[in-house]
Amino acid sequence: MRFLYFILFFTLKYSLRIYYPRNKAINSPKGFFGRTIYVSNHAASFMDPLIVASMRKPIVFFMTRSDVFTQFTRPILWAAHMLPIYRQHDGVDTKDENVKVFDQCARILSYGRNLLIFGEGFTDDVFIRRLKPLKKGAARIGFNALEKLNWKKKIYLAAVGCNYSDPNTIGSDILISTSKRICLNDYQQEFMENPNKVITDVTKLLENMLKEQITHIEDKNMANFHENTMKLTRKGMNALHSNTKIPLVKRWHYSQNLANWLNQQTEESLEKLAHLKNEMEVYFSLLRKLRMNENYVFELSQHHTLNRTKELISLVLLAPFALLGILHCGLPYILIKRFVEKSFKRKVFWGSVKLILGMIVMGLINIPVLFLFFNFIYPSYLLGFLYYALIGLFGLAAYKWWKNFLQFREKGVVMKTDVTKIVAKRKALMEQIEATIPIQ
Repeated sequence: MRFLYFILFFTLKYSLRIYYPRNKAINSPKGFFGRTIYVSNHAASFMDPLIVASMRKPIVFFMTRSDVFTQFTRPILWAAHMLPIYRQHDGVDTKDENVKVFDQCARILSYGRNLLIFGEGFTDDVFIRRLKPLKKGAARIGFNALEKLNWKKKIYLAAVGCNYSDPNTIGSDILISTSKRICLNDYQQEFMENPNKVITDVTKLLENMLKEQITHIEDKNMANFHENTMKLTRKGMNALHSNTKIPLVKRWHYSQNLANWLNQQTEESLEKLAHLKNEMEVYFSLLRKLRMNENYVFELSQHHTLNRTKELISLVLLAPFALLGILHCGLPYILIKRFVEKSFKRKVFWGSVKLILGMIVMGLINIPVLFLFFNFIYPSYLLGFLYYALIGLFGLAAYKWWKNFLQFREKGVVMKTDVTKIVAKRKALMEQIEATIPIQ
């Protein structure tokens, strides 16, 4: 394990638990090694490798797009276990360059290490719960390694599903699911006879395995219907509109089952769902127009009034910690937020880049706290380090305090507004959902 990877392996666990407080890895391998090529979906760009590497035990080497390897970044990326993969539009002889990389992958696998490949090749600009067709690179790398090793060692493929409620929302959920492994050695005879067919067949098998590890919606046009249904039922993995008292795994299964049900519908059945789909879109469009949070409408539909006690208690209890968070993290957070949102046009990069920059910048600028604590508060570096380690939580307290303040104020406005028609609209939608969709 190289130095930078070692550091990130431990520090990222802390940062990611702040970013995704509800997280879970299921069916995760127990060992650090395994000579396995893990193939993951690519739902959230830079966030995916951070999540997969830090939330699971296996030590992995990442296959990364070659254009990020420059004279300056190459040593850093090397220390973080990253390997370049060359594409046709990178302006180099991709075949020769990738042969060198594939040989390096074979050496890594021969030593019992693992690879992590994002099989889709790119991330959608807008987060959609679906899998794009997989590239054949993972199977090619695996069989190339077996040929280099004369088929004397076993090499495996496995699928890893990254399931986010929303990758760019602090305080949301992440669930990582790993499939059983398939042994590429079992295909030796078939590969000898027709390698191209075997690579295609294994890639298709892997694609189906990966679909089982995530929520996959075949028809992109039904993605909003799926998301809006989860918002209204509050049983799925929507970041802002879920009943978090329901276990994360159960909400993940609801999201999967709902998508699978939609995938099985005929064109005639989908036409019958069109009315409900349109009614949902009209409802959420109305909420956006009125700048009203669906959570408030839900609360009104359940209790006929809004209660601000929870927000008020949070504002009081979090206040001292929020002040510390503003002191240590406020200015860096604002500067990093502005820099990232100005520099990266694609929002899909925002969450991961803010996380990494925040972890580095806030960690560095707060190092003097250790000495200030020792000299002005209490002469103990151990307690000083403990305080330093809590700075991330202070920053989270400040973020939550601000969110609670906004909710307290917004609820006050809604309480003065007549929303009976909106509540009635929500009730009618729920009745249609319960009568139409059998997923519980």
